[in-house]
Parts: sequence; structure tokens; C-alpha cells
Amino acid sequence: MWHQNSSSLWQRAWNRIFRAKDFYSSIRVLIALAFILGITPYHVTQIGYHGERVVRESWYGFANAISRWLIFAYCYTHVNLHNESLIGYFMRNHISLMGTRIHDIGGIIAAIFIFIAPLFLRRHLRRSFEGLVRVDRRLLRINYNVDYPRIQFESLRMLVIITALDATIISVCLTCFAQMEVRASWQLIFIMTYELITISVTVFMFCLLALSVRRRLSRLHRVLKNLAHQWDTRSLKAVQKQRSLQCLDSFSMYTIVTKDPAEIIQESMEIHHLICEAAATANKYFTYQLLTIISIAFLIIVFDAYYVLETLLGKSKRESKFKTVEFVTFFSCQMILYLIAIISIVEGSNRAIKKSEKTGGIVHSLLNKTKSVEVREKLQQFSMQLMHLKINFTAAGLFNIDRTLYFTISGALTTYLIILLQFTSNSPNNDNGNGYECCEALHNMTNHTL
Repeated sequence: MWHQNSSSLWQRAWNRIFRAKDFYSSIRVLIALAFILGITPYHVTQIGYHGERVVRESWYGFANAISRWLIFAYCYTHVNLHNESLIGYFMRNHISLMGTRIHDIGGIIAAIFIFIAPLFLRRHLRRSFEGLVRVDRRLLRINYNVDYPRIQFESLRMLVIITALDATIISVCLTCFAQMEVRASWQLIFIMTYELITISVTVFMFCLLALSVRRRLSRLHRVLKNLAHQWDTRSLKAVQKQRSLQCLDSFSMYTIVTKDPAEIIQESMEIHHLICEAAATANKYFTYQLLTIISIAFLIIVFDAYYVLETLLGKSKRESKFKTVEFVTFFSCQMILYLIAIISIVEGSNRAIKKSEKTGGIVHSLLNKTKSVEVREKLQQFSMQLMHLKINFTAAGLFNIDRTLYFTISGALTTYLIILLQFTSNSPNNDNGNGYECCEALHNMTNHTL
């Protein structure tokens, strides 16, 4: 009795929290967070008597995005004028100075592409949302309801994970600062924390859209597989008498009974076209942001890995300057977070691409099984459509975002790390870590000798 009451309470709580009825309701929290952070000018609102939800832009969204970029520009200007940097509190040589300058330039460019560029590309994001809504309506026409509460749950679960990860890493970094008695300015702390948060939310938005594309492709595959199952059992005309099919969802029985297979394939073709169109539009919106995030993450990983390796390899020489454990922990946490960002982008894109590639195999399986001339023609049209419409995510068209990127990044990372470590070992300032003082002393000695 107690167990049943407890289960009913959990069920009511679940229904009260996760009660999204449409696509915009399921991603409302994410859009609101991006709106507050200045990443997008859109917010979810209700229109009409039926309370239909849509995305609308507002003047506050534009002002918020521009003001966030101005704050970033001010903070970067302040730290450059005061010659302040994270690595500057621990070591100052020619490589650390070069890494600081590259990070500052990349940070300003990243702020432009994260806050300003989306204002000009905002219509692509809205069209991508509208495309997914049209896909859901098409699925509803063939009696397949999208599980919006499940999408809302997945969205909130991913958001909680990202929030916990960002909070943990930021807390560890600030604790390491306190342990090493570093008194950084609030401008530098703001750059470090807000940059992590905005990049995490942007990556989250892309991954959620890629997940939405993959889920709808899964629904499309179920439509086609249910049709293939009916042909395998040779019971298209007597499906209501097949008790074994009752274990399937209501869609399979309802669709086969009330719709002709040619109509189902035509609906599937239109759904596939809308899914590919939504994915392409989403890629147009995120393409420059993804290029910037991957580039910045790669640079930070390279230099952070160099700082950590250079410190560990020269631990005895730098033990007196700062605490090695806290130093390694700080830069390792920063490096891990950006590594997770790259992995999230690549995996989200790659899974959607791989899911779309399975559509061709299912269609050709149906093509081999059908005996109807009309259905065969429709399947051949579908096959031609699959050849011309493919889901693909790129970073400004420079490279594809799939698992081949892992090999490219790892190869480049290894090469640059070897170059930096060899350059440091051959540098005359390797012992004291101060490039300017060493070079100045060497210059004075040369002039005195001459």
C-alpha cells in the first residue's frame, strides 16, 4: 500500500514538473538561460487563445548581447593594459607571453562570434526550430506523438550535468588560486568564468539540436521498420487479426490499417526532407561559433598541456616559486573542460550523421521486399533523395565535425607540444623562467664585451 502511494506521488510529481506539450515548452529553460546570458535574442512566449508557444526576439536580447560583449572587451582591455594573465602569476617567458596574447586575441574573437554573430544569424536558429516543429506535425499526422516530457527531462538533465561540471571546475580553480595566494583582478576572474559558462551553454544548445535531429530520425526509422515488419509477416490486409502485432506501438497498427504504403513512404520522404533542412539550417547558425570554440579550445589545450608538462618536467626548479600540485590542478581542470567541449560537439554531430546514414539501408531493404510497382517507384524516389540530401555539420566549411577530427586534433596537439618543449629546452631562459630578464642580461653582456 505504501509502495503504491509512493509511486503515485512520484508519478504526480513527474507529471507536474515534466508536462511539456510542444517542442518549445521542452526547451524553454535552455532558451531562457541563453537569453539571460546574451547568447541569443530569442525567448519563448505564448500567443493566441490556445496558448501556442513560439520564439520571439526582443530589444532586451539585442541590448543584452551587445552589453555582454562590451563587458568582455573592457575586461580584456584592462588585463592587457595591466599586463595581467593567468599564467603570468606563475611563470613569465616568451612562450607564456605568446600564449597569453593568442588567448586574448582569440577570446575577443570568440566573444564576437558568441554574442554578436548570432544577432545576424538569428533567423537560422528560428527556422531550425520551426523545421523541427513541422516534422513533429508530420509525425502526428501518421498518429505518432513525440514524447515532449521526455525531451524536457533530457534537456534539464544535460543542463544539470553542465552546471555541476562548470561549478566544480570553477570552484577548484578559485580554490587553487586561494591556495597559491594569487590575487587576480575581478576582470580576469570574470573572463575565466563567463567564458567557460557561455561556451558550455553554446555547446549545450548545439548538442540539444543535434539530439533533436537524431530523435526524429529514430522516429522515421521506426515508421519504415514497422512497415517492413508488416511485409515480412505478409499480413498487410489482415493486420487487425494478427495478435502478435499488439505488442507494437499504436502507430504501427493505426498507420498500416488507415494508410496506403505509398502514402506512408511519401510522408516519410517529406519528413526526411524537413529533418535535413532543419539540420542544415542549424549548422548555418552554429557554424562560426563551432569553429571559434574548437579553435579556442585547441589553443588552450595546447598551452595548458605545455604548462603542465613543463612544470612537471622541471618540478625541482620551480618548487620554490609556487605550489606545483595546485598549479597542475588548475590548468588541468581548464584543459579537461575544453576537451569535454570538443568531445561533446564531435559526438553530438557524429551521432546525428551516423543515424541519418542508416536511413538508406532501411529504404533499400524495403525496396527489395516490395512487390507493388507504385511503392517501388516511391522507394526509388526516396533513394534518390537520400543521395542528394545528407546531414553534415561543418565548422564554417573548413572541416567536417565528426570523429575524424579526433585524429586531426591529437596529431596537431602532439606536434605543437613537441615543438614547444624542444624550444623551451633549447632556450637560455629555461632555468629561471623569466625570458625578458635573461635576454636583457645576455644583450648587456654582449654589448659590454664588444
